Amino acid sequence: MERQQYVCPKCGCHEYEVDQFQATGGNFAKIFDVQNKRFTVISCARCGYSEMYKKPSDGGWDILDFLIGG
Repeated sequence: MERQQYVCPKCGCHEYEVDQFQATGGNFAKIFDVQNKRFTVISCARCGYSEMYKKPSDGGWDILDFLIGG
């Protein structure tokens, strides 16, 4: 993800942290514990307000996650 200008909509701070997380989506994915939803999270360094942005799915990684049980 490119580093872009960010202004917190709650407190106006320009400092932020970027993180990522994965989540399970759909019944099939839940049964086989496949975390096929990926998100980028931007959090304000001052107040902690966070916004999530869905990342495009990468089919290759989804298959790999399924095969290794991750």
